Amino acid sequence: MILAIDIGGTSAKLGLVEENGTLHDKSEVSVCFDNYETPILTTVVAAAQSYFERFTGISGIGVSATGQIDDKEGIVIGTNGKIPHYEGAAIKATMEGTFLVPCFALNDANAAALGECFVGRGRGTQNLLMVTLGTGVGGGIVIGGRVFGGTRGIAGEMGQMRLDKERTFETVAATSALVKRAGTKHGREVFDRAALGDKVMLKILSDWLDNVSYGIVSLVHLLNPEIVLIGGGVSKQETLLMEPLREKCFSMILPRFKENLRIEAAELGNDAGLIGAAKFCMDNMK
Repeated sequence: MILAIDIGGTSAKLGLVEENGTLHDKSEVSVCFDNYETPILTTVVAAAQSYFERFTGISGIGVSATGQIDDKEGIVIGTNGKIPHYEGAAIKATMEGTFLVPCFALNDANAAALGECFVGRGRGTQNLLMVTLGTGVGGGIVIGGRVFGGTRGIAGEMGQMRLDKERTFETVAATSALVKRAGTKHGREVFDRAALGDKVMLKILSDWLDNVSYGIVSLVHLLNPEIVLIGGGVSKQETLLMEPLREKCFSMILPRFKENLRIEAAELGNDAGLIGAAKFCMDNMK
């Protein structure tokens, strides 16, 4: 049994994951309750302690964490300065020193991709690409059934793909870009109005999906995955997002690359990071 932890910018989720991927005994703690005066890792260790006190048989700890995570050393090596007292946090060393079991940590987007490949929409596949659409564009890559982290575990920053001198994939494909172009407060309003037949919103949505599809098509030709998963709340929009996105992508993907390729909405939601962190720990403990 693995203790899985998913560290976000405002809260940390915890749960126990069995070898088959079953998740149970979930809990959540705030990591910003005192405006980060208490370091995030201190809060997380205290929350983890309660699991070790209540449960026996925890053989390892898997941590999914926001930011750039060196997945070999288990250290937070980059946050763009957004979270105080977080960069440099030695997750692996601290957890192992405290609880005396192996600990492995990776970036949250990579963890989510691995979780989906393990027991989510991508189960049964070996080569998976996940693209998450939200305030930014994130994602993860699984190759041969294992998460691809590159040299230091920070690969997969697809939102930073440079389109030209001024634009990245993120600046044109994030849901925040859709909201900005539509002049609305939330992406939900764009979809609600489009569902009612608002021609202006339908056109804005279609143009935005063009931008999303361009990035996905490029990544498909680079990685040749079996499945592309779309994460983020907008992925629940089957008719207005997933269906037209598939059509746009498949119209541009070269014939051999789209053989048996699926483009689907991610399935695990907020549990993906926890399950992926546990799987990463299991894989590294073998």
